[in-house]
Amino acid sequence: LAKNMAERVEGLMSSVAPELVGTDFTKRIIELEEEYSPLDWRVALRIGEEVAKEKFCKFKDKRLAMEIGIRAGFTYHTGGIVSAPLEGFVELRIKKTKNNKEYLAPVYAGPIRGAGGTAASFSLVMTDYIRVVMGYEKYDPDESEVNRFKTEIDDYNSRVTNLQYLPSRDELDFIVRHLPIEIDGEPTEKFDVSNYKDVPRIQTNRIRGGLCLVLAEGISQKAPKVWKRLKAWGEELNLDWNFLADFLVLQKKIKAKDQKPGEKNKLSPNFTFIADLVAGRPVLTDPMAVGGFRLRYGRSRVSGFSAASINPATMLMLNKFIATGTQLKMERPGKAA
Repeated sequence: LAKNMAERVEGLMSSVAPELVGTDFTKRIIELEEEYSPLDWRVALRIGEEVAKEKFCKFKDKRLAMEIGIRAGFTYHTGGIVSAPLEGFVELRIKKTKNNKEYLAPVYAGPIRGAGGTAASFSLVMTDYIRVVMGYEKYDPDESEVNRFKTEIDDYNSRVTNLQYLPSRDELDFIVRHLPIEIDGEPTEKFDVSNYKDVPRIQTNRIRGGLCLVLAEGISQKAPKVWKRLKAWGEELNLDWNFLADFLVLQKKIKAKDQKPGEKNKLSPNFTFIADLVAGRPVLTDPMAVGGFRLRYGRSRVSGFSAASINPATMLMLNKFIATGTQLKMERPGKAA
């Protein structure tokens, strides 16, 4: 039982770091909330730093202290209500650069999807902040590693499941080369990547689902949101993420390429919802088809998480075909309901 969010964060953390229970951890969260404001990203960053510097309690070694610090900040950011900081972020690895200096690599697994794209991106900011305050080097990817990331995202999207956002190869190339930490992952699929196997610093040849989610639906998709925050106060915390500004310019250019000259931002049909259709399911319309079935839906008292509301009259017109509990895939905004 928790009286407030700070206690909820401590409760969730207690399963991986029982040492934190009964320390000034919750009190400090509340102090930081007064200094900034509740749910400010800086509260999470600062609390993570203090845990990593072992201000509340001692840990077995420095690596574990930093890992628990990242989990603490990540748990605060996600409100202490999802398992992503415990199960989605698996561990922190310390690897060697080509000059034999140490850099950080957070390891992700499938449950990271529970955090959502923005929170997954935040966990990278959190890890980088810990890297800065603890004095570790930046990640230095080589060509084979950059190509491995691109191949892995392609394989995951085509062979495992459609990503909500599939970054272009240029976007991936840019983000992997500029991220100050390496995104790593547990092997989540039964098959290997189609190319770039046996890369020395990458421990597995199998597809790493958690990594694909953090890289594609996380930082590539949510870069505008992350940059909006870091632009305001990143420098005061020594977070050098200015590359995101250039990344957004690149992203705009790539999206504009798909448009014909002189064309305004015109909506084009989105085939994703129909691409992974199970045989035997009814299709109410082709993407943006003229005369197709257009569903106006919104929020009502009965719609909750991942539920869409439609007018009861629509249900009658469809001969009560779409009923409560039917899974519905819509063309936009892209999630099923």
